[in-house]
Amino acid sequence: MKLVILDRDGVINQDSDEYVKSVDEWIPLPGSIEAIAKLCHHGFRIAIATNQSGLARGYFDLATLDAMHEKLQQLVEAAGGSIHYLVYCPHGPDDHCHCRKPLPGMFEQIRDAFALADLHEVAVIGDSLRDLEAGMSLGCQPFLVKTGKGERTLAKGNLPAATRVFADLAAAADYLCSQPEPV
Repeated sequence: MKLVILDRDGVINQDSDEYVKSVDEWIPLPGSIEAIAKLCHHGFRIAIATNQSGLARGYFDLATLDAMHEKLQQLVEAAGGSIHYLVYCPHGPDDHCHCRKPLPGMFEQIRDAFALADLHEVAVIGDSLRDLEAGMSLGCQPFLVKTGKGERTLAKGNLPAATRVFADLAAAADYLCSQPEPV
């Protein structure tokens, strides 16, 4: 199975240091929706793993988060794609959960949801080191995009050696879609 795991804020939609707190603030990055549809057209399944500590902080409620994800799904479907699985961590950084990236809990849920033995050969596309670390702990291939916090992450210079860097999700999707099928 061809699977790609995406972070949400800063990869698919605009990120904010003040948090994305409403459906109106959830604004897709240029080309991101089309990139997801392109991946789907090339046989990839799309999973999203996103930290959403704004829930724990009281910045928005579950109904608002669900509405943001419904907007995402509608836009992707209108472009001819699909989100096959979406998981989020509702906890704050001090809640000591197992799901908040860089811990692997959400990636384990994705692995189990798709009944996979491991996540080797699966690309994880994020804009922060913690996105990549969470995926790499289960064997994912790290892809950093420069959107969102990506430029800051890149400037810190502590990326894993195997990390591929792309301007945005569209460029990462172009790369993935141009690769030959694994034998």
